[in-house]
Amino acid sequence: MKLFLIGTGAHVVLATLLCTSTSAYSPSTKLNVNDNKINSNRREAIAKFASATLASTAFVFSSSEEKAQALDVCSPKANNCVRTKWTPPSSTSKESAISSLKEVLSSYPQGGQADIDGGGWAFATDELGSTGLARLEYKSSGKGNFAKFFNGGKPFVDDLNLEVENTGVVQVKSQSRVGDSDFGVNAKRVDFLADALKAKGWSI
Repeated sequence: MKLFLIGTGAHVVLATLLCTSTSAYSPSTKLNVNDNKINSNRREAIAKFASATLASTAFVFSSSEEKAQALDVCSPKANNCVRTKWTPPSSTSKESAISSLKEVLSSYPQGGQADIDGGGWAFATDELGSTGLARLEYKSSGKGNFAKFFNGGKPFVDDLNLEVENTGVVQVKSQSRVGDSDFGVNAKRVDFLADALKAKGWSI
């Protein structure tokens, strides 16, 4: 009997190879009852160990996938990114939190506000009712000199990523796709939405 452990990082895959050598058994050699019992016990122990190892590995992969969904933090040197969270009133269910969040998101003016987002906005991904994830795209008017000289006359696009946790807490990340600085655009957008939620009793 030989056991081989093959590892990659923290994940271990068990490969089990059972073999009999010529010294252990041959047509001219008979195993007694005790030998059969010992071999049987060994095989059972190996099978249990393999099952436990594979189950543990599957759990690690599953946990990694769940953590991968969490929004990344902004880079410490980023001047075009806002990362925060919005907390609903206590005892608010996830479903109620999503309902209030959607209401506030829908209230954002398509014509923009505070001289930003003149090109409108739209849901790029809306899975709030299932995975709790959403991504919205906000566009500048594309009429300013920055858009003309640095973006080919096209509107700048910012992404607002949201993740609603089971507790109803909303993780928020708003970031510009291009440019080193957003001149406060993402902060103005997040503040507008945060103020609307605060009026509903949320903690910001």
